[in-house]
Amino acid sequence: MSLHHETLATLSRKLAAREISAVELAHLYLERIDGNRDLNAFLDVRPDVTLAQARAADARRKAGDAGPLTGLPIAHKDIFVTRDFASTASSRMLEGYMSPFDATVVSNLATAGMVTLGKLNCDEFAMGSSNENSAYGNVLNPWDKSAVPGGSSGGSSAAVAARIAPVATATDTGGSIREPAAFTGVTGTKPTYGRPSRWGMIAFASSLDTAGLMTLSAEDAALVLSAMVGFDPKDSTSVDRPPENFARALTEPLRGRRIGVPKEFFGGGLQPDVEAAVREALGTYQRLGAKLIDISLPNAALGIPVYYVVAPAECSSNLSRFDGVRYGHRARDYGDLTDMIKKSRAEGLGAEPKRRILVGAYVLSHGYYDAYYLKAQQVRRLIADEFRAAFEQCDLIAGPVTTSVAFGFGEKAADPVAMYMSDLYTIPGSLAGIPSMSIPCGFGAHGRPVGLQLMANYFDEARMLGAAHQYQLATDWHARVPAGF
Repeated sequence: MSLHHETLATLSRKLAAREISAVELAHLYLERIDGNRDLNAFLDVRPDVTLAQARAADARRKAGDAGPLTGLPIAHKDIFVTRDFASTASSRMLEGYMSPFDATVVSNLATAGMVTLGKLNCDEFAMGSSNENSAYGNVLNPWDKSAVPGGSSGGSSAAVAARIAPVATATDTGGSIREPAAFTGVTGTKPTYGRPSRWGMIAFASSLDTAGLMTLSAEDAALVLSAMVGFDPKDSTSVDRPPENFARALTEPLRGRRIGVPKEFFGGGLQPDVEAAVREALGTYQRLGAKLIDISLPNAALGIPVYYVVAPAECSSNLSRFDGVRYGHRARDYGDLTDMIKKSRAEGLGAEPKRRILVGAYVLSHGYYDAYYLKAQQVRRLIADEFRAAFEQCDLIAGPVTTSVAFGFGEKAADPVAMYMSDLYTIPGSLAGIPSMSIPCGFGAHGRPVGLQLMANYFDEARMLGAAHQYQLATDWHARVPAGF
């Protein structure tokens, strides 16, 4: 097997055994990034920075000061600010912006010795389901370059699927880790809201934004999450919990494990090819000893309208800081201050952020706050309560990630509502703040990947990752590689 096809766990063992060096690994992935620029997954690559970090990692290993992640390459979604790479959120508004500090997620992984390969393309300000909203062009799906890679973390998922990065950070607000992971056949993991720090993550919707990972396997995700997650006093939403080894449940058998299957996730709109792959995956869990339990989440269908009130409301508040006054794009020609702000925002922001700002400003306006925003928050609580009740009957919840396999570029661009429906099965878990993930479970139409969604109770990531790992030991969907990569 080629070195770039190996999992992160295997690369870690090879580094520990001195079979390879961090510098050699960095060179390997930098060459692969350069040879696959047509995917448009990377926005900023600086080999001198990457190789300097790799040399420092090798020095740490030589000095006996290395952990399991020291020297392993990683790429970061361009929603996390970084000192040594530009941080743009894939927007013209922040073109060329260099942050004076690293996001906590980036800093934690750097402290563990990981080597940054560069910054990854995404939907502008993480707003989108297809990665067609980036100001710097579409990311291509390695399985089918005529298909979207999913969004907003499309650059992260495409990079891992194409084996041009062994792991990538990502963010999930309404499904932006799980949906692109499903569309590109990689493992995408979203922890409990509040576990990973949001400090240094360019904000979209503050009560939903959650940092996570794209990896080849659940084992890799557990390895990296253990270093990435931790209490951060700089983040007011950070949860103060003891450090955890997320790999502790990887070897636990599935016999007796109760997996809830929501009937609402198998209704109209779910395409037959996706349902067939998901049903087969559920059958594999049964053969491994798990028990399937029918459950109901009757308010899950309200997730889409609730999300598209709450998220735009928070977006309109968060993006108000991009006014051309303090930082970011400033229009060249303007009259007074008001004219400067109007022109700067008009030129710097793309269509999707503008659409969400308008919706958000409307639902927060006088006379509409109670009717829309407050009501949406009340329904959000009902959805979270339903998940709590469901986890009294089962240990995990499983179902499809998306209604269909990856769609083609432009198919839904003219219909925002159809695009928003891509997140039908992911948004309820995001609104509730529970951990969830997508694991590859087969292929559907046009040979495009299908993802199985696993969801767990609050702070039960280890058990979720363990169940994913056991499935991946019994199948090889996660090890499949797109042709040519």
